[in-house]
Amino acid sequence: MATNMPPHNLGEVVDGICAVIDNPLMTVDELRQYIKGPDFPTGGDVLGFSGIDNYFRTGRGSVRIRGKIDMEMTDSGKDLLIIREVPYGVNRAALQERIAELYKDKILTDISGIRDLSDEKTCIEIELKRDARPQVVMNQLYKLTSMETSFAVNMLAIHDNRPKTLAMLDAINFYIEHRREVVVRRTRYLLGDAEKDAERLEAFLLALHHMDDFITIIRDSKNREEARERLQNYTFSTQTAESLGILIRSQASVQGDRYIFTERQVNSILDLRLYQLTALENDKISGEYAELLVRIKDYLDILANESRVLGIVKDELMAIKDKYATPRVTRIIPFSGDMAIEDLIPNDTMIVTITHSGYIKRTNSAEYRVQARGGKGVKAATTKGARKDAEADFIEHLFAAQNHDYLMFFTNTGRVYVDRVYEIDEAARSAQGRNIKNLLDLQPEEAIAAILRLERRVDEKGNDITFAEGSGNVVFATKDGTVKKTSLNDFVNYRKAGIIAINLEEGNTLVNAELTTGENEIVLVTHDGMSIRFPEEALRTQGRNTIGVRGIRPREGDYVVALAIVDPQKTLLVASENGLGKRTSFDEYRTQGRGGTGIKTMNCTDKTGKVVSATVVSEEDELMLMTTAGQSVRIKVATVRETGRATQGVKLMTLNDGEAIQDISIVIPDDEDEEGAEGAEDAEAGEDSGEAEAPAEE
Repeated sequence: MATNMPPHNLGEVVDGICAVIDNPLMTVDELRQYIKGPDFPTGGDVLGFSGIDNYFRTGRGSVRIRGKIDMEMTDSGKDLLIIREVPYGVNRAALQERIAELYKDKILTDISGIRDLSDEKTCIEIELKRDARPQVVMNQLYKLTSMETSFAVNMLAIHDNRPKTLAMLDAINFYIEHRREVVVRRTRYLLGDAEKDAERLEAFLLALHHMDDFITIIRDSKNREEARERLQNYTFSTQTAESLGILIRSQASVQGDRYIFTERQVNSILDLRLYQLTALENDKISGEYAELLVRIKDYLDILANESRVLGIVKDELMAIKDKYATPRVTRIIPFSGDMAIEDLIPNDTMIVTITHSGYIKRTNSAEYRVQARGGKGVKAATTKGARKDAEADFIEHLFAAQNHDYLMFFTNTGRVYVDRVYEIDEAARSAQGRNIKNLLDLQPEEAIAAILRLERRVDEKGNDITFAEGSGNVVFATKDGTVKKTSLNDFVNYRKAGIIAINLEEGNTLVNAELTTGENEIVLVTHDGMSIRFPEEALRTQGRNTIGVRGIRPREGDYVVALAIVDPQKTLLVASENGLGKRTSFDEYRTQGRGGTGIKTMNCTDKTGKVVSATVVSEEDELMLMTTAGQSVRIKVATVRETGRATQGVKLMTLNDGEAIQDISIVIPDDEDEEGAEGAEDAEAGEDSGEAEAPAEE
């Protein structure tokens, strides 16, 4: 039976040991707040928490390790898989041989080339064929090669001269006891040395103050032995010793009220050199003796107080951490089957973006600072269109959500896919993201048309009730003006491969989907600036596999661009292609019967361009504006003046030539950078030209 202990992060281990010292009754669950799990020098991902929990509790378990594979795209448009990290113990050369063997056997048929660019760090590039699906190839690599392995943990150690399998807390407690013993033994040793030095210096101090007597004794002695004998017979009163500041210690020879030299003291006196008899040397000896007394007192205090011993253990461990600790390189990620994943993932506010060509990412909302209305903005994503000789791309969808929430992805073909926000790869604000085909099992003709965020809800027992009966409805709007209402409970049995959300006639596409309570009112907005408001009660609840009913009848060439739910306490913000927008009270929109042509919601001119989107806002909200070039501006809704229904609006964002507003979204408030917020309040009035409020006929 061989020991097989996984490496751990030094900083985490030190923190864990110190925490156990402070709390000897610590549980395994509490310990895992400090020591997360293995930290292999080769990096990679540890899949799941059950294996870690097993060896933490029993000393034995199995940990699944997966290497890291990045997906990129070559300048020629081919997908590229780059192996950045391999599991601990995997030989890179053997891995490449295995991949080549699978290609030769026509198992990995989507690979067109492989090359090793590794130095100190792993970098193995695998080029794929043009029609290959990167996620499929990646799954094959994990399944068929050593890119995913298991590490069998056996924490076997010798304790009390016997082999024993140690749980993590046992191992830590035994280590603490070992270090305690080291500190105690070391302190005793240092105390002994200090006592010897003090004994020697005491003799020097007494000799220096009785130098005439000592010189006479040494001079009159025939030899060293006689001098030693006569000096040992020379005694002092304890009062004399105390008057010189000499500690009367147990190691000293004290008989009654007389202080008698020890043999070591006599030898020290005989070894005195003439220069040590000077006044300067006398002061030096006195200073050294005083320092020794302090040290001796400190050593004795350490030995008498267990808390001081453990404090020294902690201090020495923290010094090691400060000097040698490095950041964790192995990530521990949840996987299907693990319980309570939400408890391990911070519920941060994220901005989810999806480009026109299907690249998705989530970015912490704090990376988007608040800016003044009318500004040029910051880069929200590096799209393919930003690179020369690359296919044009732009941000098509933007959504604010929490990590624990569900996201329902509705496609243009009427299907829906459900995923959790934390399952989306996190990337920097300027990063392109990951192809959504690697997240969702989309059909070739499918594209994301709408995203619906569902806040995760649980009952008193912790059961997920997000899709329970009575949780609400989903209202759909299509390009041709069709609407449909379906109970949210109908989507509880979602599948990874997607399910039908709405049946669409040929040529029609899904525009948007919204959550409703059954008592809401609905507003539809068209590209030409028309709108209609009608009660949700006008829609009967239908199953998923249905078409719906007529909501608005667009004029020839017009089509629906937005679906909004009426909130009397808020306003409807409408944005146009050319960067203009406005807020209008819902009181301006009279309730109509569904199926009509509607009324004006924006006066569309050459200056404004057509309507691109509309959303419900309050003055406390913040708005994210996205352009076809991938630029973004985050503004406060309060800076957008409320105007009438049939007006042109005010400038929301300054656009470059050939650039247009593509999408807008409400940003959930967070602890974001407030830089630029004050400037938003002071935007020049010239941006809100009077002609922008010219009314239009209904």
